[in-house]
This record gives sequence, C-alpha cells and structure tokens, in this order.
Amino acid sequence: MTHQSRGSIALYAGLLTLAVTAVLAAPAQAQRQSAQDQRKQKTAEIPTCAKPLGTISVLEPEDATDWWSGQQLPAPSKLIKVFVSKSRCFTLVDRGAGLDAAQRERALGASGELRNRANVGKGQIKAADYVMVPDLISRNSNAGGNAIGGLIGGLVGGRAGAAIGGLNFQKKTADVVLTVTDVRSTEQVALAEGSAKKTDIGWGAGGGLFGGSGFGAGGASGYANTEIGQVITLAYLQAYTDIVAQLGGLPDNASAANAQQAVSMTKPGRLFPNSKGTGKIVRTLDPGMMLYPTGNKDGMMWEVEDELGNKGWVSSSLFELAR
Repeated sequence: MTHQSRGSIALYAGLLTLAVTAVLAAPAQAQRQSAQDQRKQKTAEIPTCAKPLGTISVLEPEDATDWWSGQQLPAPSKLIKVFVSKSRCFTLVDRGAGLDAAQRERALGASGELRNRANVGKGQIKAADYVMVPDLISRNSNAGGNAIGGLIGGLVGGRAGAAIGGLNFQKKTADVVLTVTDVRSTEQVALAEGSAKKTDIGWGAGGGLFGGSGFGAGGASGYANTEIGQVITLAYLQAYTDIVAQLGGLPDNASAANAQQAVSMTKPGRLFPNSKGTGKIVRTLDPGMMLYPTGNKDGMMWEVEDELGNKGWVSSSLFELAR
C-alpha cells in the first residue's frame, strides 16, 4: 500500500469518527435544550394551588406614576387579579369599585330603602388576610441602560417617555416587584422581583399564556394584545410565581395565627387569677381600659393582659372588641 493510500485511509477514518461523535452528541444536546426549553416555558405558566393560602386584596402603590395609561394598558392590579383568579392560590376580595358598590347597597339598607330580609348589612364583608402591591423596580440615572427613576408625569407613554423606573418602552424590557403585607401585623411577609424582555415573549405564547387565559374577562386585555404588555406580563408572572413559592409555609388560618384583637372594657370589672373567678383579684378594671386577649378562653371567661403586663381572666360580658 502506498504512503498516499495510507494517508487517505487515515483521513477518512478521522472524518468518520467526527461524524459518529456528532451523531451521538446530537440527542444529548437536544435533550439538554429540551430541558432548558421546558424550564423557560414553565415560567410562562400561571402557577396553581390545591387550596387557597388566604384572602388577599390587590392595590396600586400609593406613590405610583401612571405609566400604564400612556401605553393603552389598564392598571397592573387588574393583571395581578387575573393571576390570582387563575391560580386559585388566594381568595380575592375587592377593595375597589366592587367595594364601593357594596357600600352603596349597605347605605340603602341602613336608610330603610331595601326590601325586608334583604340580608345586606354590617358584619358580612370578608376580611383580607394579605395585601399585594405591584410596583416597578426603581432605578436611578446611573443604574445602566436607559431606565431612569423619579416621576416624569405626563412624559410617560407614547414617544415622549422612553423609560421610567423598571420599564424601557423602546427596548421593551421590564423589571418589576411584588410585595405582600399581612394586614393584621403589617409585616411584609413576601417580596419577589421579576424581569422580562422582548425575546421572552415566545415562551409565553408557546405556553398558551396569552391565549384564553382570561385577560379580557379580567379587564387586562391590553397586556395580552401588545408587545410591551406581554413583556410586563411575563415579568409580573415571574414575580407572582416566586411569591406563591415563598408563601407556601403560611398558616392555614391567618386570622387565628395572628395576635388577638384588643378589647375595651364597657363596664367596671375585676381581673381574676383563674377562669373560675376565685382567689385574690389581680386588679380592678375601669370602663374604657384596653385589654389584650392571649387567645385562651373558658366559657365566658377570657384570659387577657393589661397595658402594664398584668395577666388574668375577665368575663367577656364586660368588654367589647376595640375598633
């Protein structure tokens, strides 16, 4: 065999080895890509819960700049309400237009205008355990990119305002934050950030997020129908998914898990050392005094503490819930 023939055979063998290696590597690479795709697509799906984590209301931040109107978008609270409704992770209570309408009905009932046995009145509104607030991540002029902080009022939207806070309308990027506050303790129990860009939109469409997800019924159709709206949706969805994961360890009954509501004495009374009302009294109690229930009860007798730290038992017929 000539030297040239041996060289040709070696060359062909090398090429064959490369080809076989490429063929064998292709499935593994495809599998890795598929796993990455699945993770990305999963982040574009609204999470679901087997049971609610509590009742929640969704509000706008008090110092919010109205960036949404200039983009023909509804308030972001409407978008978050769609997430809450679809996820079944919280029972949603209305603290906006729905509450205003309910209060008008109650006013009609109080004035005697409603029919007899209408069953509309005080003590029927379900309490919110938590409040969720959607916001933008604040950025200053040195934070990079074109995002700028501060209030730019009427410049937001259209061509006049390219960026504000965590939004860049020209580059179509969004950086947002969701916070959840316990209404009884005012503790901030969860905070999550989310970010998205134009190139992420395909994952939302692929996962069916923007098709038949109830955006229209929830009054948030603009978020599904516009490019910047879809980017903002994906950013808030990322934050909402993280919030649900963070709150998985919340108590089943937020009301019972929190400190008891204070009470106020309506009649003179005595603070006893036990629930039987026997023994040397701890102290006398005057009308108007504030007491703090520990949660222990024995019939009509409640265990309470006064503002000086004295602990004892008092009859619940002598006080009322402080308002």
